[in-house]
Amino acid sequence: MAQTEADNVEDLSLQLEVQQRKTRGLWSDAFRRMIRNRLSMAGLFIFLLLFITAIFGPYLAPYPYMLQDLDRVAEGPSTDYLLGTDDLGRDMLSRIMWGARTAGLVAIISTVFSLLLGMLLGAVAAYAGNWVDWLIGRAIDVTMSIPQLLFASLIAATFRKPVADWVDSMYETTGLEFFSTPTYVDLIVVFGALSFIQWPGYARLIRGQIFSLREKEFIEAARAIGVTQSKILMRHLIPNALGPLIVAVTFGFSAAIVAESGLSFLGVGVQPPQASWGAMISDNQLSWRYRPWLVAVPGLTIAIVSIGINFLGDGLNDALNPRQAES
Repeated sequence: MAQTEADNVEDLSLQLEVQQRKTRGLWSDAFRRMIRNRLSMAGLFIFLLLFITAIFGPYLAPYPYMLQDLDRVAEGPSTDYLLGTDDLGRDMLSRIMWGARTAGLVAIISTVFSLLLGMLLGAVAAYAGNWVDWLIGRAIDVTMSIPQLLFASLIAATFRKPVADWVDSMYETTGLEFFSTPTYVDLIVVFGALSFIQWPGYARLIRGQIFSLREKEFIEAARAIGVTQSKILMRHLIPNALGPLIVAVTFGFSAAIVAESGLSFLGVGVQPPQASWGAMISDNQLSWRYRPWLVAVPGLTIAIVSIGINFLGDGLNDALNPRQAES
């Protein structure tokens, strides 16, 4: 009987090893499917271009984003100003390139924060169950029932002054120049607002994935050979749920950029003189009839970046879920 039990444990260990090998094979197959999708490659190019511009754009921009040329106010595209100038004589191309940094920072930081919070709460809810699952589930439902942009606007407007007061107190206490720039207040508020409205989607997704995985044979194998609950969660459940999560994160980047632009357009996001694509549309919307490029350039930039990232997300979804793509 002892021999039979040992054989069963060995069989379960083999099942666990086979599952891990299959997972590695799925990732390599997904990569090959991904590079064969032309639209996803175009989306990847736009995605990389955004973050390259966010990093190096301010150094490559032809002019400082706040520099005003009052002799060349509201000009159309020319050899000196390739995308024209705005009502204050600032170069539109330079401000677009600087705005990419704002969009990139918001997309990365708010998505990462909301992803970490959503993964933690979703995984705990699925694996703990009972009243913990009920409590987190109701928090998800309540948060997702409120229109996201309105909720983010409320959060940003409510916490702007407390955050500004905290930054001022930190500057007085430490004397660090980092706390002397008002722009950081805008970014902190936007990061917090977007993170708070985005986490329920990730929590619901990871919760559903873990519910479907926790009764699988390889999880039973891990339990049978004595793997602890925390290691099962971190080494087997969450990694095997990463496929759909990666797709969701990709779409989350696009949603964060659009949401930041919306907040800045409404006046509760990143404020002038900091460059933001949404604020650029808001500042120049009254000039649409006479100088449409002042609105069209940042608007098209948001559209192209969002569509490109969505193409990338669709490609990742097809690569990681081939059955869904075939259907």
